[in-house]
Amino acid sequence: MRHSEWIASAYFIYLAGASWFVAVSTRRRMLVLAIAAAALLLIRAGTTDAFAAVRDWLPGIYILGGYYASAALFVEPSAPLEAWLLGWDRRLLGDPATRFVDWPRPVLAYLDLVYMFCFVLVPAGYVVLLTAGRTDLVDRYWTIVEGAELGSFAPLAFIQTRPPWLVERKTVPADRTVHRLASRMVETFTICVNTFPSGHVAGSLGVALGLIEALPIAGAIFLLLAASITLACIVGRYHYIIDAVAGAALALAIFVTVPYL
Repeated sequence: MRHSEWIASAYFIYLAGASWFVAVSTRRRMLVLAIAAAALLLIRAGTTDAFAAVRDWLPGIYILGGYYASAALFVEPSAPLEAWLLGWDRRLLGDPATRFVDWPRPVLAYLDLVYMFCFVLVPAGYVVLLTAGRTDLVDRYWTIVEGAELGSFAPLAFIQTRPPWLVERKTVPADRTVHRLASRMVETFTICVNTFPSGHVAGSLGVALGLIEALPIAGAIFLLLAASITLACIVGRYHYIIDAVAGAALALAIFVTVPYL
């Protein structure tokens, strides 16, 4: 199997094991076990000739499935941990709920838009590799990105908090329309709990790091987008500052580790 497939396998085995140590209902535990079993079967099937045409795309499914499966292990938020995370935001930002409301409307709109479409970066980075003819780097790319994403989701079984937008008082930013759309998208399509480290930051930076050595220009563009997403996480109150810092550190740690695999 490829390195990225070993990472996915380890993640779903971890989820299955963690479900026995978290106080979830039997129904939710069975759901996690079923998802883990299905994922492991798909990973194994992906190594066969029958799946050769789609094998390179399957890590994206593992990331998406791993994200939603992690939510089944969420029991209740830790009030002390939320207070600690929010305390750091207040030390660094003052009042986070009002710190950015007066920023220029186009800047706030851009940040919300880039945050909404950050999920596009993962397949887009892979397409860039294909377009450049660097199929030799596919497993390396997915190893970095998948490691960063799944590494962000894994702690959710035991580190459970709500995102800032659910904890803080609501404010009205200068850019109401786009922010309202972004908020609705977050409420509808995300698991509405906080991942520590931030999967948005770790994943987007992982994409940039997966490209930058072989394709410097493309990597630099994706690095700029990753920086924008990191800022958007904090400005839009989708993540705490420590989430973002931990996400960046995780992606960098994986990037440094990959050459030794």
